[in-house]
Amino acid sequence: MKFTIDKKDTYTIFKLHEENLNSIIAPDLKSEFVLLNNEGVRYLIFDMADVKYVDSSGLSSILTANRLWKDMGCFVLTHATSPAVKKLIEISRLESILTLIPTLEESVDYVSMEDFLNDHLTGEEE
Repeated sequence: MKFTIDKKDTYTIFKLHEENLNSIIAPDLKSEFVLLNNEGVRYLIFDMADVKYVDSSGLSSILTANRLWKDMGCFVLTHATSPAVKKLIEISRLESILTLIPTLEESVDYVSMEDFLNDHLTGEEE
């Protein structure tokens, strides 16, 4: 599996350099997600710019990451723009469950705002 990880101060970008996110790659991807989660990464941006096809195993790895970051920070899917990928997300009705952001720049802005809100609004309920 080919990928790059770009760790910043408050977030990490995981870019998959594969066209097919399938049953061959999915187990390794899940393992990488678990490792990043165990390292304490609070905000993960999963860049799918190179991904053209996702099967059910690939979708499972994405949902695993979404579940891992649910209580820790947030998991953002960006560049999920391939027609086949978009169709799978729509058919699975996951657009309401996953955080889908069109571009990397918008994803960075989104996680920066999430970080700000988490740091400044925690415990301010009245």
